[in-house]
Amino acid sequence: MKEKISIIGAGSWGTTLGVVLAKKGIDIELYSVSREHNLKMQKERENKIFLKGVKFPPRLKINHFLNGTLENNIIVIAIPVRFLRKVIRKIKRSGCTLKNKIFVSVAKGIELKSLKRPSQIIEEELGKVSLVVLSGPTIAKEVLRGIPTTCVIASKNNFIAKRLQTILSTYKFRVYLHNDVVGVELGGALKNIIAIACGISDGLGFGSNTKAALVTRGLVEISRLGKRLGANPATFWGISGLGDLATTCFSPYSRNRSVGEQIGKGKKLKNIIRNMIMVAEGIETAKSVYLLGKKLTLDMPITKEVYAVLYKNKSPKNAVGDLMRRPLKTEEI
Repeated sequence: MKEKISIIGAGSWGTTLGVVLAKKGIDIELYSVSREHNLKMQKERENKIFLKGVKFPPRLKINHFLNGTLENNIIVIAIPVRFLRKVIRKIKRSGCTLKNKIFVSVAKGIELKSLKRPSQIIEEELGKVSLVVLSGPTIAKEVLRGIPTTCVIASKNNFIAKRLQTILSTYKFRVYLHNDVVGVELGGALKNIIAIACGISDGLGFGSNTKAALVTRGLVEISRLGKRLGANPATFWGISGLGDLATTCFSPYSRNRSVGEQIGKGKKLKNIIRNMIMVAEGIETAKSVYLLGKKLTLDMPITKEVYAVLYKNKSPKNAVGDLMRRPLKTEEI
């Protein structure tokens, strides 16, 4: 294919997209914010930190320079939300023209200080650039194995979204179109909080009844916040909502569910983080969304209890008990 794509951020998901698209025949330039990481990947032709054993296809090249990656017209931003603004500001200061560039955001989270979504951060720093959001139930290891996967691409510009849909889709990676950028981003961010709750349930030895309750009531919380922020509630019943939520809450590969499970078994969060290589976005998102819920005076009991367990040293068993002892009410969907 004639398209050339730059991927800024060489974590597991950014690298996975690079490998999949390079195998499709697209020229990929992968850039890590770490110079040492770039050198290692170029020498070893794999990302041993995040995807050990996955060899790079010939069309995947390592670019050591940010300015070089900005020469391509399609730029995927695969940076964890806590570092996103810093990287976007580097792009802004690069002096490279951003006219006619298409930015593809794949980050999932809410920035702690500003309580903003990734697309809001990008637009706040770069202005009105062409921007799409890619999200959904996309466990990197499964995508690399060629397991059939679906996701959605959302944008205010339907023409650009359709173009990216064609470019990013493969026979094993099916991309749907969506116009609800707010809903798609919130679904990808908030499901990580519920996944931590489900992991805590697993760690405590609870069963399917508990997890089903957390997933369904968690989806109500996600929809409640989404509706207040301007999302279409129906979005949360789709691929980037319920689909991503179910995958993250049940998959053994889910980092956020795994964090919760370790907490449920009695491990301390600081020790869990110390031993992690990859970022579990739900840890910081739990604080962001808790603060956002308070600001908007929304009832988000699961988020509140996950926040208390993570940041207030609350016992997971006490958190579950407080959820179950809340005043009885009619089910709200």
